[in-house]
Amino acid sequence: MTGAEVARKILDDNGLYNVGVEETRGYLSDHYDPRSKVVRLSSDNFFGHSVAAAAIAAHEVGHAIQDAEDYSFLRFRHALVPVASLGSNFSWILILIGIFAQLSGLLLLGILFMAAAVVFQLVTLPVEFNASNRAMEQVVSAGIIRNDEERETKKVLNAAALTYVAAAAVAVLELVRLVMIYTGMTSSEE
Repeated sequence: MTGAEVARKILDDNGLYNVGVEETRGYLSDHYDPRSKVVRLSSDNFFGHSVAAAAIAAHEVGHAIQDAEDYSFLRFRHALVPVASLGSNFSWILILIGIFAQLSGLLLLGILFMAAAVVFQLVTLPVEFNASNRAMEQVVSAGIIRNDEERETKKVLNAAALTYVAAAAVAVLELVRLVMIYTGMTSSEE
């Protein structure tokens, strides 16, 4: 089966006939769009017949299932999008001006904006792991993968989830570093 066929089968098996499956441009651009109710798969995964294409398609459908079931972490993450977007767009401007102009208040404001983006990344973790777990359950129960493909499918799903862990870890460490800079700046002001 192609990734598109895997996505359609899992969606149909879960009664999600209203969710579309579309090809999207780009590499690693696979995602579920909750506003349009569409699973979008990159060309390689849309047309691909590999275990990876099936796993990625199933993972994105996992998000559609979360949406249909009103999964609380997904709802919380969607609520945080405007704040996280603002935080990631403006935090560094405020941080850099605060550091170079020695304005601790501006630096603190930038840190608070960045903290909002970090919270978004942390809330993303259970959403992604849950989607991967759902994907694994779906491909096994629907007979999409064979028993000898389960190990490889788990590897693909775990690797995808671990990229979010790495991004969250980097963001947390960067936030801690900035808090230390702020602390040093304010203690030298006294």
